[in-house]
Amino acid sequence: MVVPDSRPLAGCYVISLRPAGAHAALRRAATRLGAGFIPLSSLRIVLDKDAATAAQLGQALQAEHVVVTSPNAVRAAQALQPLRAAAGQRWHAVGAGTAAALRRAGIDHVSAPSRMDSEGLLALPGLEALADTTLALLTAPGGRGLLQPAFESRGARVLRADLYRREPIRPRADALQRLLDSAPAPLWLALSSGEALQNLLAAVPPDALRRLRQARAACASQRLAVLAQQEGFSGTVVADGPRPAQLLAAMVRAQQSSGD
Repeated sequence: MVVPDSRPLAGCYVISLRPAGAHAALRRAATRLGAGFIPLSSLRIVLDKDAATAAQLGQALQAEHVVVTSPNAVRAAQALQPLRAAAGQRWHAVGAGTAAALRRAGIDHVSAPSRMDSEGLLALPGLEALADTTLALLTAPGGRGLLQPAFESRGARVLRADLYRREPIRPRADALQRLLDSAPAPLWLALSSGEALQNLLAAVPPDALRRLRQARAACASQRLAVLAQQEGFSGTVVADGPRPAQLLAAMVRAQQSSGD
């Protein structure tokens, strides 16, 4: 007698859009919940280690406030120089993952919002009044486009340091075949990047695109849920944030409420 798998995502597949080489945490969490896993990277992370970027970072780190937009920005900054908080300097992270990366890098005091997106960061009390201040923005080209103009509108002089790049790549052929072979099982898309989604939609062949759009999307923000709806996905739920546990918890809640 075969005992049914009682894990909450048994029989489903979780699609990851994380950059190449960054699927491990989501894969482990999805597997624990019984799901199959399909890594569909459409981006890879490239750290900029040239002298011009190092100089840009060194200048930015003289600012009174330092805002860091991702764990990749922490990793890229560390590759260029050790991170140390100057006296009176205030450090801010876009979310808990970035804050944890900063603490591991030696920045003991970091503020981060419970809502882990640009809007949550901008609502932090320490970033509301910025007149006549300098603010470092450690980030990458593209994405988080709301932040710099918002900080400038609050009176800050923004010292931006683009420390890494997201380069488009084509999804692996074996992952696309795994997507096709997953039919007719339910699909869940773990969506935390609009850029990754749009790159993927532009890169996959028509048969894989039809299958992909059958997925329901667990979205890290309402903005991403709107994007997924516009792109024709079969349903969306909004998670509490972008971390693997948060995205998967949203999938589990939706599965259990629908009785799937």
